[in-house]
Parts: sequence; structure tokens; C-alpha cells
Amino acid sequence: MSVPPAHYEELLATYSHHHHAVELLRQYRPYFEKVPSIRRSEESVITIPLPVVQVRQHSTPGSKRSLDCPYELISLPCDLALLMCDPEWQIKTGVEIFVFIHRSHEDFSDLLSRWRETQIALSRGYSWQMPQRYAHIFNEGAEKFYPLFVIFAETPERVRRGLKGAFLPTVKASLFETQQVATLADDVVSDPGVESSSPPPTL
Repeated sequence: MSVPPAHYEELLATYSHHHHAVELLRQYRPYFEKVPSIRRSEESVITIPLPVVQVRQHSTPGSKRSLDCPYELISLPCDLALLMCDPEWQIKTGVEIFVFIHRSHEDFSDLLSRWRETQIALSRGYSWQMPQRYAHIFNEGAEKFYPLFVIFAETPERVRRGLKGAFLPTVKASLFETQQVATLADDVVSDPGVESSSPPPTL
């Protein structure tokens, strides 16, 4: 059974919000503990869906372009980047988590290759194309970055087995629970009497 494309789109849209990104990290404790402040999640977690970074361009002998413009923008093959920030000082903490959501008809080698391609791209040195709201935050990349894989009930068993064998952190998404949490959290955020930085209720 393959993952319906709508499932992927639902999670990508949901986890693009910092409240829901924190709820995702809650399912994997080692990463959840890296969030600087749960109560101030809006200032602690920057979510960047389908992220773009600036990397040093590969130099090619005789290439004039590489001399004139040593950097280039590339789109990373991950689905989300979660950048941790100190809410007091408004600076990145050096913790960056790259989320890979299992896509429709994606086999283990395809999913793993996206992480490998991300590792290779970031090894060239990088800086972030930050969302406008966070343009004031220092955008240099971190020395350490971490992957997180999100799978579904429909994810083939060999994909699960491969991720487990590669010792890669994985969480299983329940689409129904995700939609419920998203709805409840959106109600909290839209209520003018509630602080927008308060975490969504858990089910």
C-alpha cells in the first residue's frame, strides 16, 4: 500500500507551523529536549518548509561564473528545516533538524538518498534563506545537523526496516491525530485572549 499524496501534503502544511513542529519533536525526546523554550515556541523554533540555502559553488577550471559569483542558491531535498533559537537573545543555537516526510511511491533508497544529498550539499558550507519574519537572525549554517524521518501507517515495511537498520530517528504520523491537534492549536492561536506562544493541547 502506498502513501496517498494528500497525506504528505497534509503533514507538510501542518508542520510548517511552529506549534505543530514542536508537537512533532515531542514524539522523539532527544530532539524535543533541544527546543530552547516550549512556552515560547514561536521564538524558539523557526520552521522553513522546502528550504533553500546558499552554498559555495563548485569551482570548475576555466569557469568565469565561479569567479564572478562564488555562491549559488540550491533547494534542499528535505521537506522541512527546524532551526532552534534562543528566545531571549534571538540567535540560532546551532541545532538544526531536517525533516523527511515519506512521500507517495517513495522507496527506502529514495528516502535515504534525500538525506544523503542533504548531507553532501551542506558539507560545502551554507547559509539560510531565512523567512522575512526572521531576516534579522544570523543565518549561517550549524556545525551539526540532525535528520528526522516521518512515516505513515501505509509506509511499506521495508522502508521502516531500512530506517531502523540505518539507526535513523523515525516517528510515525497519525493523520487523524495530526489533524485534531492542528485544529485545536489553530483555535488557540486564533483566540485573541490566548498568547500565541502557548503550546497546543496534546491528545
